[in-house]
Amino acid sequence: MIIDSHVHVDEVQPLGWVDPPETILQLMDEAGIAKAVVMTYTDVPGLNERALEYTAEVVARFPDRLYGYARMHPWYGQRAIELFERAIKEYGLRGLKLHPVSTIAHPADEATLKLIRKASELGVPTLYHCGDEPLTTPYELEYSVIACPDADIIFGHMGGYFHVSQAIQVASRHPNVYLDTSAMPYPAWIRRAIDQIGPERVLFASDGPGCDPRLEVYKVRRAGLTAAEETLVFETNIRRLLRG
Repeated sequence: MIIDSHVHVDEVQPLGWVDPPETILQLMDEAGIAKAVVMTYTDVPGLNERALEYTAEVVARFPDRLYGYARMHPWYGQRAIELFERAIKEYGLRGLKLHPVSTIAHPADEATLKLIRKASELGVPTLYHCGDEPLTTPYELEYSVIACPDADIIFGHMGGYFHVSQAIQVASRHPNVYLDTSAMPYPAWIRRAIDQIGPERVLFASDGPGCDPRLEVYKVRRAGLTAAEETLVFETNIRRLLRG
């Protein structure tokens, strides 16, 4: 079975973000992906007050196919903490998504750290956008990793195009860091990550529908993994983080 640990759904017409769940489900079917973790493009609270409810409704419509993460904006302080806790406890979402590009929230800022600590307290992982932009490079995200050693922190895109080596270095230093393969174009770096940090901390992800899940699956299969490693990357690791 393949579980995609990072895809998007959202329907915010004024912003041009219109990707209903049917869009990603069709792409998943084409790629042979059984389940996926969905999250919005918008940060809560902020541009879309109903983003958490929307995510929960989407997951409720397709409970056998989708899990949900809450994408949060740290600047809203205690309100963000309360909304996030409601997302996990009442709406049944399974993780925290942070995107410093859209929130301009530094990984060392206390508001960010409070959200990550709350996620750890609630027993769910934190997924960071980790790429080439300011505030998202692996060395910058390492501030959060050091400050929250008990939190499971996923580096989405494992450093993007130009910072993959840094992502692997940070994961090598910290056992609470996981790397997701989405939108990082080099199969050889997936092999290198597994060799350096072990196959238990690498997660398959596509970042669909922006990226084609079929290509993302193919990229992992081009990395020269054993059958046992593929099972961990495609399914077992994310199941462990989601606790089921």
